[in-house]
Amino acid sequence: MSKLIGYDHTYSTTYHPQSNGMIERFNATFVPQIAKLQDKENNNWDEFLSPVVFAYNTGTHSTTQYSPFQLLYGREPRLPTDGKLSSFTFRKPSDYYAQLKKSMTLIHGYARENIIQKQQQYKVQYDKLRPDPHYAINDRVLIRRHGLQNKLEPKFSITTQNIIRAQHPV
Repeated sequence: MSKLIGYDHTYSTTYHPQSNGMIERFNATFVPQIAKLQDKENNNWDEFLSPVVFAYNTGTHSTTQYSPFQLLYGREPRLPTDGKLSSFTFRKPSDYYAQLKKSMTLIHGYARENIIQKQQQYKVQYDKLRPDPHYAINDRVLIRRHGLQNKLEPKFSITTQNIIRAQHPV
């Protein structure tokens, strides 16, 4: 199934939530939503799992400009408030597959472009507050040690060194 859809399943380290940023980001959105809806006296948070997950999956995300539902299924979700469905007639079952594949390719391409654009915007914003370090000759600096034998060894030299010449990166 994964080869047909075109995704790679990846694993993350147990008891190390930082290694799975997407899940941590989802939890940062999901947990406050559940907390708002649950009844404090009855501890009934599990009753709201389905509606909160549905709201998350059908909501448009600011980065991709698409909902997770649309990225997964290639179409807008059908909501209970939606009116009568428009109908499409396909001559062969493979026509539906071809149309779905075409729309999925377009949607994923646009979403990827939107993600790259947002990443660049975030980088520009981040870099505004983070000036590049400037060093001069005779400044005292710590030297990074490479090829450490032990993870507990210090990553930088213990004593400072003087800069004796400037060598600019290529």
